[in-house]
Amino acid sequence: MIHIVLVEPEIPQNTGNIARTCAATGSELHLIEPLGFKLEDRYLKRAGLDYWHMVKVHVHKDLGALMKEVNPKNFFYASTKAKKNYAEMHYPANEDIFLVFGKESRGLPENLLERVYDQCIRIPMIEGARSLNLSNSVAIVTYEVLRQRSFTGLEQSGQLTGREEMTGTWMDYV
Repeated sequence: MIHIVLVEPEIPQNTGNIARTCAATGSELHLIEPLGFKLEDRYLKRAGLDYWHMVKVHVHKDLGALMKEVNPKNFFYASTKAKKNYAEMHYPANEDIFLVFGKESRGLPENLLERVYDQCIRIPMIEGARSLNLSNSVAIVTYEVLRQRSFTGLEQSGQLTGREEMTGTWMDYV
């Protein structure tokens, strides 16, 4: 099982998008208080669309409370300050893992990162880019873990339905 951990998320739309990613991947969502919004927030609900029934959401008073409940050995911390590339990290195949992401405005605190630096991961970006959007970062790292696990449990192909038709000049170029 993949667990997505958001430490003090601030933007309800990001958390809603992440909840949708969790639903689509069978991941569980852990929210670490304080939250920058209420769980009833309309923007949160709208961003998650009609996927809320498909995601298990946990709320914890702080990160320490979560770590007391589970074994923190398989925690991976996303940070722009990390040295390791997220795609080069080995994620255990048959164990629960926890992907930890910080708040949108500041990320994870350095005093935490210093203690777990060998478990910190970074998404490569060009020099001068501060960070990616939180919901994009969660999706990128989650799908790398799923790729390493051969997308087990996910539907891996689709099929055309023949029901949709489009018109327009674009058809001349295909």
